[in-house]
Amino acid sequence: MGTTAESVTRLIETTSPVELSLVVPLFNEEESVKPLIERIVTSMAGYAASWELILVDDGSTDATIANARTALNRPGLDLKIVALQRNFGQTAAMQAGINQAEGRLIATLDGDLQNDPKDIPAMVAELERRELDLLVGWRQNRQDGLLLRKVPSFIANRLIGRITGVRLHDYGCSLKIYRSTVIKQVKLMGEMHRFIPAWVAGVVPSSRIGEMPVTHHARQHGVSKYGISRTFRVILDLLSVMFFMRFKARPGHFFGSLGLGLGAISALILFYLFIDKFIMGNDIGTRPLFLIGVMLFLSSVQMITTGIIAEMIARTYYREDSALSYIVREVYQADAPAV
Repeated sequence: MGTTAESVTRLIETTSPVELSLVVPLFNEEESVKPLIERIVTSMAGYAASWELILVDDGSTDATIANARTALNRPGLDLKIVALQRNFGQTAAMQAGINQAEGRLIATLDGDLQNDPKDIPAMVAELERRELDLLVGWRQNRQDGLLLRKVPSFIANRLIGRITGVRLHDYGCSLKIYRSTVIKQVKLMGEMHRFIPAWVAGVVPSSRIGEMPVTHHARQHGVSKYGISRTFRVILDLLSVMFFMRFKARPGHFFGSLGLGLGAISALILFYLFIDKFIMGNDIGTRPLFLIGVMLFLSSVQMITTGIIAEMIARTYYREDSALSYIVREVYQADAPAV
């Protein structure tokens, strides 16, 4: 009997030297990074299996890296600091950490102390108990502003769930637990970290994605990296997610359908004008309907040709899908830095 994908996954999971990797993207969190490391070490003290901590500095301009490096030689802490060459964004930083992770499971959380590391062991146990591939944190008692954060988030979560089919209460919570073999099949780009459950649903059934209530704290240091403008970016990103989920492998169907629809309307208009001109004997040269029919015809041709070009680009994308969305400047580990 041949080797199946499921058996390969089980083999990887049973031979991984590290059970759990904690990935934390950081950007200008000089005041938070030391308390964060302390909280993580305290929270994971009772965790029986091996674990590692990966801090990804996303081009910070303050003392974030310097403060983090003070913990490199801390006894009992397997710490790796990945310094990116510049600020690439949270999604790219998260992808960099996931690529560096060696654990069978991967946990992600924010570096601003709002996520509580104490929830991680319980989430790992819950993921295993329910045999999930992704467990998402649900900030039931969210410590954020009502109008600027909670209300837009509520609307966005409902909208994302309706469009993607993955219905969760809190898409925006960074505290998540993944199976490494699953999340490493997903390529994160742009600002798509908000839609990770939707991307994962493209790899595994949505029934293997769950959520669990977690603790949420108010920000203690620094300033939030998000504002009301994020709402508009979420809407644009959501349209991209919807397109990729439905037409990533066949973009020609999307543009071609629009083109054929516009072409059909154009054909009806021009056929009507043909009858009106050559049978009824009316002048159509200055009628707005004639211009509309011609414009719809040209739009139809443009949509269809766009679909053909998109198909060619998609095939190139699938052949050349190894490009990274970040550049690593240096990786720091205990005792010696390694490039």
